[in-house]
Amino acid sequence: MSETVEIIFGVGVLLAVITLIRKYHAWRVKRGCIHIVEALKAKGAFDAKSAIDLPDAQKSLLKMGVRDHQSMALDHLVVDNIIGVSEAGKYYLKDRTL
Repeated sequence: MSETVEIIFGVGVLLAVITLIRKYHAWRVKRGCIHIVEALKAKGAFDAKSAIDLPDAQKSLLKMGVRDHQSMALDHLVVDNIIGVSEAGKYYLKDRTL
């Protein structure tokens, strides 16, 4: 096999690995979103008065360097305005149709 073919093959394998890793992490964050929304539904947290504490909201220093998909999912849900945060720092589901 020529050197050019080996380089092209190596770059192709590298791109495939990067794509699969990105898809895996996106899948984990999506599962985290579903888990969080289901937990809020189960507890009936649909407004600021019925908001609940979520254990996923607390980031641990012990997990530094390890991907914490649950807290990433929670951050995404808050930024996307799907989950609200009460003044007490508790979480509630803004959209009941989810």
